[in-house]
Amino acid sequence: MTGNVWFITGAGRGLGIDIARSALAAGHSVVATGRDAARVEQAVGAHENLFAVALDITDPSAAERAAAAAVDRFGRIDVLVNNAGNFYAGFFEILSDEQFRAQMETNFFGPLSVTRAVLPVMREQRSGQVITVTSTAGLVGGEFTSAYAASKFALEGWMESLAPEVAPFGIEAMTVEPGFFRTELLVEGFSTTWPALDIADYAERTSQTIETWKGMNGQQVGDPRKLADALVAISDSPSLPPRFAAGADAMGAIEAKLATIQRQIDAYRDLSASLSHDA
Repeated sequence: MTGNVWFITGAGRGLGIDIARSALAAGHSVVATGRDAARVEQAVGAHENLFAVALDITDPSAAERAAAAAVDRFGRIDVLVNNAGNFYAGFFEILSDEQFRAQMETNFFGPLSVTRAVLPVMREQRSGQVITVTSTAGLVGGEFTSAYAASKFALEGWMESLAPEVAPFGIEAMTVEPGFFRTELLVEGFSTTWPALDIADYAERTSQTIETWKGMNGQQVGDPRKLADALVAISDSPSLPPRFAAGADAMGAIEAKLATIQRQIDAYRDLSASLSHDA
């Protein structure tokens, strides 16, 4: 076997399919996971270096079984890509508590469970890469995305803290903040769930926002195949950057957020600096 062994979650649709195909095309072996292994293999396409494994990322025991199966098949795991996720859209007050918790369970605790299952393998190897796909919404919040942004912000903080923890074992960590890419994320019934609650004060804005989001599906500027190729190229480079802002829209939004934070710091700089104990 040549190349690295990639372990990719959410490989049955969207960006996960493209990442798996790009890694295979680059000569790597791929453990492609999803809730239905047969669907994953059909989506990615048969390949001698492809191993499709059933995995519900919200089930920690399933993550352990999938990691063990990957090692049984290929002997190691070199690159973990935490890609699986979904989108509970809506204003905070009209998202039910169950919906908000479900968002965190999939987008936050899911990647944690998979990473817990894979890190012992990488520590034993004294090498590996953990690549976690967050979102521009992981750094820039906005209305109608409170649950989604909360889950992605949480991933950002976790990954930033994880990186120095695992670095002594030869393990690198990178977050990927995509902008809008033409995937299935905004497809209702697949990855997007609309609010469960109905509050009159939000009714008109909710209707208008849902129509706007629906109208964006299939019109996103980003090409997921190019993003997948970029991730493989970065992984194959000498070292991972801590972050990769994916797309011109992502870079623009993040740069604007950084400028806004700087202005907010400057506005109260003297007051903030005055809060130390007097000498």
